Amino acid sequence: MSEAIRITRAATKKPKPKDSELGFGTVFTDHMFLADFQEEKGWYDPRIEPYGPLTLDPATAVFHYAQAVFEGLKAFRGVDGRVRLFRPQKHIERLNRSARRMCISEMDPDFALRSLVELVGLERDWVPSSVGTSLYVRPTIIATEPFLGVRPAKSYLYFVILSPVGAYYPEGMNPVKILVMEKYVRAVEGGVGAAKTGGNYAASLLPAEEAHAAGFTQVLYLDGLHRRDVEEVGTMNIMFRLGDEVVTPPLGGTILAGVTRDSALTLMREWGLAISERQIGIDEVIAAARDGSLREAWGTGTAAVISPVGELAYRGERIVIHGGRIGELTQRLYQAIVDVQYARVPDTRGWTLEV
Repeated sequence: MSEAIRITRAATKKPKPKDSELGFGTVFTDHMFLADFQEEKGWYDPRIEPYGPLTLDPATAVFHYAQAVFEGLKAFRGVDGRVRLFRPQKHIERLNRSARRMCISEMDPDFALRSLVELVGLERDWVPSSVGTSLYVRPTIIATEPFLGVRPAKSYLYFVILSPVGAYYPEGMNPVKILVMEKYVRAVEGGVGAAKTGGNYAASLLPAEEAHAAGFTQVLYLDGLHRRDVEEVGTMNIMFRLGDEVVTPPLGGTILAGVTRDSALTLMREWGLAISERQIGIDEVIAAARDGSLREAWGTGTAAVISPVGELAYRGERIVIHGGRIGELTQRLYQAIVDVQYARVPDTRGWTLEV
């Protein structure tokens, strides 16, 4: 799309919260980005408008058939005061993969990147400065055709909203307690587990609530067929350090290709560590915990970056990992990624994009 972006500025500006008052996803900036798609026209009318409600017909397809995809990435204010997006191209690639799976027309990658850069650039004053804070960026595509037949829609809306967010670990990074779930599954082979689509998250709410009620932070899902192989932990990818090897489940269609997952694997390979992307059964994890070879476990994701796992519960047995403390590699990964995000070290891999 080569059209110029129309910009309509907000008549009044919202008060900006203090960095110390920020939570996650409850405060939104003054503007949003939008573009429309129609089958006969393609993507058109890119625009930035004041943040506000969308007007949609009650028969709009997304309400009935959940034809929607989204992304989540962050912009950071570096120690030098400059604002940078972290790996936006990788997130756009994943947005288009998700769109293909959900029969949604893909975005031109250059246009999608332009939408993020233009909006974040306009709202740069909303990017908080304190360590741990950031500007969360949420690109979304929804089916907008008012139609009750079950088929791909012929019209879509792309929009991007921004939310300043606080530190994920305001009191320091603490290991979490995880419940291994056999009752529910996150995805099955041939399904939409590899797509970032709302239905996956809706299905995860009940397992998460049951885990919280039992005193756990999150759920570790197993494969949908045998309830045997480890898949994801909550909304994050999972990694285990077994002896001198780091193991994480492979991207086989049921697991979301996490951008932080990719970042962590890239770093560990650069450090010369033995990495295996392979299926790992929960029995192997439990056996490693019992014989002492399970040295560390952690989740990776945009929100938390790295989330150490201090305890696993499986079939009534509680397994404590690394004495319930943060492991050396877990801490090193977190620090290495955060240092790039806040420009404490040079970005030698092209992961950040200044806006």
